[in-house]
Order: sequence, then C-alpha cells, then structure tokens
Amino acid sequence: MAEITLEKIVSLCKRRGFIFQSSEIYGGLNGAYDYGPLGVELKNNIRDIWWKEMTRLHDDIVGLDSSILMHPRVWEASGHVQNFSDPMVDCKQCKARFRTDQIDLSAACPTCGTKDSFTEPRNFNLMFSTHIGAASDASSKIYLRPETAQGIYVDFKNVVSSSRVKIPFGIAQVGKSFRNEITTKHFIFRSCEFEQMEMQWFCAPGTDEAWFAYWKEQRMAFYHRIGIRPTHLRWHQHGSDELAFYAKDAYDIQYLFPMGWQELEGVHNRTDYDLTQHQNFSGKEMSYLDPVSGERYIPYVVETSAGLTRNVLMALSDAYEEEALEGGDVRTVLRFHPLIAPITVAVLPLVKKDGIAEVAKSLEQTLRDEFATFYDESGAIGRRYRRMDEIGTPYCVTVDYQSKDDQTVTLRYRDSMEQVRIPASDLVSAIKAATKAYKRVGTES
Repeated sequence: MAEITLEKIVSLCKRRGFIFQSSEIYGGLNGAYDYGPLGVELKNNIRDIWWKEMTRLHDDIVGLDSSILMHPRVWEASGHVQNFSDPMVDCKQCKARFRTDQIDLSAACPTCGTKDSFTEPRNFNLMFSTHIGAASDASSKIYLRPETAQGIYVDFKNVVSSSRVKIPFGIAQVGKSFRNEITTKHFIFRSCEFEQMEMQWFCAPGTDEAWFAYWKEQRMAFYHRIGIRPTHLRWHQHGSDELAFYAKDAYDIQYLFPMGWQELEGVHNRTDYDLTQHQNFSGKEMSYLDPVSGERYIPYVVETSAGLTRNVLMALSDAYEEEALEGGDVRTVLRFHPLIAPITVAVLPLVKKDGIAEVAKSLEQTLRDEFATFYDESGAIGRRYRRMDEIGTPYCVTVDYQSKDDQTVTLRYRDSMEQVRIPASDLVSAIKAATKAYKRVGTES
C-alpha cells in the first residue's frame, strides 16, 4: 500500500469539502479550521455515536452543556491561572517562537539557522483572556475555557440535587475549548479552537481503581466498535515526569497518525482533587452524603477525555487508502465505518433520460428518512463510483432500465466493490444489516 502522508489527507480534505483553512481568502489563520459540508457530517457522526455510547446506553450517566465563559475564580481553583503555561523561547534574529521542550537550545534556530540566538525561557500562559461588561480592566477579565471538565465539576452539586443520580455516576459533555497554542502543526491535531468529548465519573474513595480499569476497557472498545484498526491503537501510561501531582494514575490511548504515535484520549484517576479545590475556593460544600452507608465524603473522579477534532483526524487517517486495481489503476478510498461516514448511501441513475432519473430521485427521497443520502446523475457511472469511494460513501444504489420493469436496483459495496441486485423495497433492511455486520475489507497495514 502507498505511504499515507498528512499532505495527502490535507489535500483530499480541501478538495472534497471536509476541512478548510479558516479565513483562507485573507491568507488564513494559523491554528484555526472550518469544517466543510462533509467534515461537519463526519464530526457530528462521531460526536453523536460517542454521546449515545456514554449517555443513552448508560442509565448512570447524564449530560451537561456548561458555559464557555465561567467565573475567573474557577480557573484559579483549577490551577490554570498559575500553572497552565509552557516555557517558551524566541529567536532574536527571525522572531520565531518555540517551546523549550521541542528544540535544542544549543543548536541553530530551526527557522533561520542562526546560532546562539534564543532568548531566556519564559512561561507563556495558554489561556485566551477577554473582558466582560462595559469596562476593560482587571476586574472584568475572564477567560475562554481551556477545557470542559471544570464546568462539570462546578455543576456537580446542581446535578446531584436536580437529578435522580447516586454515586457512582457520570456527567458527560461535548463542547469547544480554546488554547493559545504557539506551535500549531499537524493540521487539526493541535489547534487553538477545538472540541472535547469528556465524561467525569464520580465514585466513592476506595472504588476508584476498579472503575479506572473498567473505563479503560470501555474507552478502547469504543474505537474498535467504530472500525478503527486495533493495530493502530495502543496504551501509554504516564510516567513520573508526566503524571499530574494530584493524579493517582493516568493512561493515554494513542493512535498511529501519519506523523507517528500521538495522544487521542486520556483516562485519568484524578482522586478528589478537583471537587476539593472548588470547595476550598468557593466556600461551598462539595461533599456527597451516601444514602446507603450514611457516609459523607468528597467523591473521587475518573476522567475520560477525548478530542473530537482529533477523532476526526484519526478517522480520516485510518480510513484513507490508495488501492491498486487491475490494469494499473489506483483507487483512492476512505474506508469509514458506515456509522460515521458523512454520506451513507448514494443513489445514481444509470442515465438521465427515459424517466430513470425520476425513479432514482424518488428513491433517494424515500431513503432520506433512514440515512444520510446523496443524489448524483453527472458523469459516467464508474466515475461517480470513484467520487463516492473518495469521500467514504459505503453504499451506492444504481437505478437502471430494469428498475422500471421489476423495481430492483443494484447495491454496490464500497470496500469490496461487489454489486448485488435486490428489490428496492429491501434496500433499507439490507443497508442496516450490512452496517451492523460491517467488517473492514481492504489492504491492512
């Protein structure tokens, strides 16, 4: 199989409407991206599957959508105001800025090649600040949240008092976060504006290790269920130099991106640190009275935190293949699991005349109730198949002259390119069955 590079994925994303550079007509904005018609569908599908997995399939996890703007004391309690910074250096010659852990300070500047040109390291806070209200002074300063977890912690008591939840239980949230990243690179892997999918699991002290093991197993299984190749996933345990001072244990799920193994999701045992901090800073009681044991305690937290935008890059990277066909032709195909594919089924009339197009359009309208559909009548049928392969559409339905006579159609499967003739009335059940039984077919690496 041909080497899969980030450059190939970026090119396809722009060409086919997955992801664009933000403000491109003005020269673009580093670290910011727009999700096009196909990209937003892919992102929403991953988000919706995660949400279903974490809330609707669990009777002990509830949802939340907390505000992006929060009281500034929240970020003092969490440690972000004091500690959320990276040591940075600037090149005095070309003014380029680098994180000190990513360059050799004794070597030449990677940008301009000048030696002995770096400034002394200094901390650079990663939070975006703004002002609320009419005045723009220290009293009105607030921050764009750098993570979604704190919104869950500060609403812990509200959820307990308003919902019929008992420990152990979880609170799930999907939302945008913002970090003033200086080294934005690797496309959407690291950006200034991104989305997270987080679930904070509250449990009794002493039960946290068992729940930590449980959620590790559950989170890895999620990626297998959405069709990600197991050989491209692995666990990385945080060493003593990585582990946060309050954490009991922490693992990352890493994915083999085109640029190497990188973090995709974290599973962390955060102990009772977060709720204790907010209790101390707010002066409000954050403990929990167990209705069974009568014991009062501050719950421990097991966190699962995944980057939604990183999940999009993972899905694109894992799905992208260049398949050699007979005759020397090469087929570019995105082998998305049908559950996350931006378009589930395309309906293609063999010709536009003799009422074939009208039959196909009517069929596409019917299928819309069940699937994300696309109608295409432009160009040779083979070329249309290739277009659908390149954007990851798992099923194509071709309507021809026979369809008018006996109401059958040709159902084509993206991965194998197999074509079967079935009654049009059986399409919904056939596609649903194929999706449920889906196993990736194609070249593995």
